[in-house]
Amino acid sequence: MSVTATAHINLRGNAREALEFYRSVFGGELTIATYTDIHAAEDPAQANQVAWGQVSAPNGFRVMAYDVQPSKRYHAGENAFYIALHGTDADEITKFWAALADGADILTPLGPAAFAPLYGMLTDRFGVTWVIDAAPQQN
Repeated sequence: MSVTATAHINLRGNAREALEFYRSVFGGELTIATYTDIHAAEDPAQANQVAWGQVSAPNGFRVMAYDVQPSKRYHAGENAFYIALHGTDADEITKFWAALADGADILTPLGPAAFAPLYGMLTDRFGVTWVIDAAPQQN
């Protein structure tokens, strides 16, 4: 069982460029899923934008980023980061979700997603937005 917290950068239209830049600086592997990949594009202009992306390097560096959907309010520098909580144990992630959800604004209920067995998003009672997911541990 493993849990990590990662900075999650929110951008509009240039998440791929940012992730490629961070990979050039820190090394590691770049992983990107577009809105087309997860069947969630709100309009054709968004199809190849980043719905989920990360750079993960062997030295421990990890950052995530995505392009904020057109339907969500976005102003550069305002709500620029989320905390991404990722785990391999669905029961443990569900426990953390339940605790963080107390007094929170639930943005996406915890449940299955195209890219993870469990995924949810909430803004806790302190105004911090969390993206939470559980996925099987990779070998």
